[in-house]
Amino acid sequence: MSMKIKCPQCGKQTVYSQENTFRPFCSKRCRLIDLGEWASEGYQIAAEPSIDDYSSGLDPEEQPFTPTRH
Repeated sequence: MSMKIKCPQCGKQTVYSQENTFRPFCSKRCRLIDLGEWASEGYQIAAEPSIDDYSSGLDPEEQPFTPTRH
């Protein structure tokens, strides 16, 4: 069974089935554009900072008081 969906990149109607090797995209071009956005950090997933996000190992409250190197 196949269904029609909109390509997440260009919005063109495309078939979502095993025959479409680029699914959910309509083409290799749209798939590569999307991949390029992720690689260039054009897309980001929102997340709360955790203690692992700080190389110093300090709590987030302590971060503003630590020296930084530019």
